[in-house]
Formats: sequence, C-alpha cells, structure tokens
Amino acid sequence: MNPLKLSWKSIWHRPLPAILSILLFALGTGLVVLLFHLNAQLQEQFERNLAEIDLVVGAKGSPLQLILASMYQVDAPTGNIPLDKTKAFFNPKHPLIKNAVPISQGDSYKTHRIIGTDHSYVDLYNGQIEEGKLWENDFEVSLGAAVAKKFNLKIGDQFNSSHGLVDDDNLIHEDAHPFEVVGIFAKSGAVLDQVILCSTPSVWKVHGHEEGHDHESEHDHEGHDHEGHDHEGHDHEGHDHEGHDHSEEESKETQVAEAAGETDWKKTPGQEITAILIQLKNKSYQALNFARNINENTELLAATPAIEINRLYGMMGSGEDILEVLAYVIVFVSILSIFFSLLQSLQSRKTELALMRSMGGSKGFIFSVILLEGAILALLGLLIGMLLAHIGIQLIGNYFESSYRYQITGWRWLRQEYFVILLGITIGLIAACWPAWKASTTDIGEVLIEN
Repeated sequence: MNPLKLSWKSIWHRPLPAILSILLFALGTGLVVLLFHLNAQLQEQFERNLAEIDLVVGAKGSPLQLILASMYQVDAPTGNIPLDKTKAFFNPKHPLIKNAVPISQGDSYKTHRIIGTDHSYVDLYNGQIEEGKLWENDFEVSLGAAVAKKFNLKIGDQFNSSHGLVDDDNLIHEDAHPFEVVGIFAKSGAVLDQVILCSTPSVWKVHGHEEGHDHESEHDHEGHDHEGHDHEGHDHEGHDHEGHDHSEEESKETQVAEAAGETDWKKTPGQEITAILIQLKNKSYQALNFARNINENTELLAATPAIEINRLYGMMGSGEDILEVLAYVIVFVSILSIFFSLLQSLQSRKTELALMRSMGGSKGFIFSVILLEGAILALLGLLIGMLLAHIGIQLIGNYFESSYRYQITGWRWLRQEYFVILLGITIGLIAACWPAWKASTTDIGEVLIEN
C-alpha cells in the first residue's frame, strides 16, 4: 500500500472539512506572504530613491509632504520658494553643501510629473540615456523609461503639459510652447523612470505664457535691467535657450555659459522654484545642525529624508502590525482546523485502520498515513495562499503604479517564502502528530469487537 496515495484518498473522502482547513491555512499564509512583499518592495523603493540626499529645502509646511513631493513625486508640493532666497545653497564654495539640485514642479503629462531641473538630478540616480540625449535647450525633455514605454513616446515627439497632476483636458496648456522629446533614459528602478525632465526656465515659460505674466515688466519699476530680456515683454514662445538676443551689457561669464548651452537662470530675478535637493560634504556637527538653522533663521523649510521616511514607516507600521497579528491568528485557527479535522476523521475510520493493521500494516505505517494527511492539507493551503498573495500583490502594484507611479510586482520570489513553506509544512505535521499517534496506538481487537 502506498501511504501517500492512501492519505490523498482519505482527505477527499470527507471533502468539506478538508476544504475548510485548506482555505483557512491559505488565508493565513497568504496574508503573511503579502505583508512580506509589501514591506520588502516598498522599503526598497524608498531606499533606492533616497539617492544619498541629506536635506530637502522648500516652502514652509509639512516636512513629510515636502519629502514625498520633492523626492518621491507622490504628493503636492508645499509651495514655491523665491529664487533670490536660494542663492547661498548654489554657491560652489559653500562649506557644507557638496551638491544642490534645483527642482521646479507644477505641470505633468497624463499625471506623470514634469520637473524643471539641471543635469545633476540625473546623476543622483545614476541615470543613463538609452536613446537620444539629455535636454539642453528650453522645451526639450528627457523621459523616464516607464513614461516612454507607457505612452509610446519616441525621439522627436511633441506634447503639451497639463497643470497639476490630474489628467484633465481642460487643464492642458494648449497655447503654450510644446515640449519635444530629445532623450529617453534606460530603466533605473528609481523615481527617474516615472518623470519627465526639462530645464527650469521651461517650467517658468509655460506658466508665464498661460498666465500672461510678464516677469520683466514686473520689475521695471524697480529699475532692474535683466540680462537677455526685452523691457517690452518676455517672448516665451520665441525664446531660444542658446540663441536669444544678448544685451551688449551681458557679462562675459554669461556669454560663456550660453555658448556651453547653460543659461545662468539662477540669477533670474522674480522667479521661484519648488525645492532644492541637497547632498552634504560630511556629517559634521555643523552639517547636522544645518537643517535646524534653516528652519529657525529663514522663511524656508529644511527636511531630512531619513527622519521623515522613518516617521512614515512608523505610521505604516501600526496598520502592518495589526494585519500581521491577524495573519498569525488565522494561521493558528487553521492549525486547530487541521487538528480537529483529522481527529474527527479518526472516529469514522477506526474500523478501516484496524483492518489495515490486521492485514499487516504496522503502527509506523498508520502513523505516516495520518501524518501525510496533515502535511498535504498544509501544503495545499500554502500553495493556494501563496498564489492568492502574489495575485493580490500584483493588483496592489497596479493601483500603486496608477496612483503613485511606484512599481510593485507580484511576480517576484522572496527568500522569506522558503521559510513560509518550510514552516507551513512543519505546522501541518505538528497538527497531525496527536491524531497520528492516537490512530497508530488504537487497540485492533477492541475496535473489531465493537464493530
């Protein structure tokens, strides 16, 4: 007699208790696996997008909101900050700052954020161009891999931006200068995949055109003579990043920058940016107090990503702990279900087991048959639970991608799942031990006399 075949037939001789035990075990283990995946993949995404950024400076508001909006692109910005209040951060001789990356937000393309910045943003995520080149002139954009793939955008394609992060035709800047795709990044697995990058003046010009706002005329009454601007008005559509009309009084330094394809936009008066991503030179005492000094002595907000992300983990942790406790409760109930299912099965199988013993079946054989039943129930529950968990993770991943632009996949295997399988089968064997021992020690003569 094959004990495995006999165990399988014995399980489905009474299908309802078996199905209940399998479903309970599947629910518990599936929830555990789902939590493992969510925790691991979200943590990986957050850590990957930290990009060694030590500080984010922006408008006053919620520090966590500033971090989420500026680094993770999943929230609205806290506001904009005047460019003239940020000059110190971009000073290459600053004693504490190694790198300061400006970002300007406000527009999107089909809910994917358009970010005005410089090429140092790409370096934060070790971005590599797969096709085309990095943007150089205004209204040129380089796309993240996911954006290009999702909308089938190619080099040379043009599009108009929308205000905010809502995909609404009424919010499209139809009269503004269109953006042109000049580059597509290779897939990085970071937030770079989900964004559209352009020059900072491009963001200004889109909004300047939309609002009919003439930045030059705003400051004429203050006696400012802006470099490269026309006092009669700023022609946003005709302005070329490399070839606009230069004033005779323009400095030699700016002319050199223009020839190199880099506008000295940081000196443009009256403009604003959204935030600055800062990497510090070291973790000295002064550096550690840098954020506090900014918060106490300026109108700006400085937030530390590591601290705020730990706060976010703390807020998520309470809900995760509750789900984890629930998962373990369900697993415990499923153990009891397997135990009582096998124990109840013995009551109706005493005669069958006694006959098996009388036909030469040993105590060890009977013990192994019942033990295998527990292992099979647990294994079936594990397989169904893990399958449901991976499907559930994929569905959650689709929601995260559409709502937050974060990629979470259910078609991935974690090392912890080997532990879940081993533990699950062990639990099934432990649950079957007492019924198996009781079945193997049943008095054959007594059972046969009673029947």
